[in-house]
Amino acid sequence: MNRAAPDKPDTVSSSPPADAAVPPRPVLLLGLGNDILTDDAIGLEVARALRGELARDPRIEVRETTEMGLALLDFLVGRRAVLLVDAIQTGTVPPGTLLEPDPADWEARGGGNPHLLGVAATLALGRRCGLPMPEWVKILAIEIADPFTLGTALTPALRAALPAAVARARRLLAGLADSP
Repeated sequence: MNRAAPDKPDTVSSSPPADAAVPPRPVLLLGLGNDILTDDAIGLEVARALRGELARDPRIEVRETTEMGLALLDFLVGRRAVLLVDAIQTGTVPPGTLLEPDPADWEARGGGNPHLLGVAATLALGRRCGLPMPEWVKILAIEIADPFTLGTALTPALRAALPAAVARARRLLAGLADSP
């Protein structure tokens, strides 16, 4: 016995109309570093410390990466605001000192960290390409003494600075998440 094929249901598109505004992705805390170079992992450690605490806050996303330069573009596109947390070596302040350099100033002085080199250029390139780039980018950099020693534990100075770095990152994120 031949049966007629059932009618196919109407197809409903799940994508928004082309002219609909796409809401920005959550504020991003991006911990940068290398977790096998002792103190260079401080940005990753800050992100790890806040991940569980912020997991239920839909306004904030916590990520980690070992990427740098233009590879950061994938993390930045579509964000309203970003907090980058990383190690820095200026040699002008004691290890564990928290610094908040402006991304544009960072480029001018050459930075002290390869992860953050190119942040301003990456933002400018994204804008020139018409990509939705963050309105606000904050950097929380933690001074380190030696970014080249192999190891998976922070030095005593950075272990001691970790709670203050986590607290400062938390405050900066709250400000970014609460801003219009």
